Amino acid sequence: MAGHSRWAQIKRTKAVVDAKRGAVFTRLGREIMVAARAGADPAGNFQLRTAIEKAKAARVPNANIERAIAKGSGQGGGGADAFEEVRYEGYGPSGVAVLIEALTDNRNRTAAELRLAFSKNGGNLGETGCVGYLFEHRSVVRLEQSNLQEEALLERLLELEAQGGPSVLGYEVDPEGAEVLGAFEQLEALQDGLRSLGLPVSSWEHRWIASTPCRLDEPTALAGCLKLLDALEDLDDVRSVTSNLEADEETMKSLIS
Repeated sequence: MAGHSRWAQIKRTKAVVDAKRGAVFTRLGREIMVAARAGADPAGNFQLRTAIEKAKAARVPNANIERAIAKGSGQGGGGADAFEEVRYEGYGPSGVAVLIEALTDNRNRTAAELRLAFSKNGGNLGETGCVGYLFEHRSVVRLEQSNLQEEALLERLLELEAQGGPSVLGYEVDPEGAEVLGAFEQLEALQDGLRSLGLPVSSWEHRWIASTPCRLDEPTALAGCLKLLDALEDLDDVRSVTSNLEADEETMKSLIS
């Protein structure tokens, strides 16, 4: 789990600013539309429930959420069928591995936009599989509670497993709470189990976690890599950007701000 929570925490802080952009609303709306293909009722559609929670966290208006659900479920003129989930991989400055998930209705356009963003920022869009082996797809559940004690959390996680709940693959505590990792297919069971123990579940998602980090300490190289990641995240078709970048937290914060 090297460095994943530190980078995720910085991205959460940055997302407060990014969420003001209309592109973020569009991106989350697409996620809701695609999830709603399996049904418009969040109670019976975990993927939709997850997408709605992400949208609410980004302060997407309820009207936008309802409209996206209607379109995705076929009640509002359709449109969700045009989008497909595609994964792209590449290299950033200094060999940093980058994995991108996109929701697109035009693969050629998306690939061209990604290739241009990479080339303008010292990177290269690669072939499928070129860096994917450096990441693991995990379930991640976020617990929000200031000064959450690691020893107390560990006791609860052991209790969860003792009760026959999903296996916990790792966790990391930070000043605002903690993140708990599980197997990809156990996201719903993991967040339900943590909630049943009275733990303060605030969000949950599937996330790519770097198994082999690439550390950058030189400020110029680090700034170039962050610029590339920003450029990729700004593209409308991009759903998520993950890298195996690892660096000093304070240095990254200073470069982002």
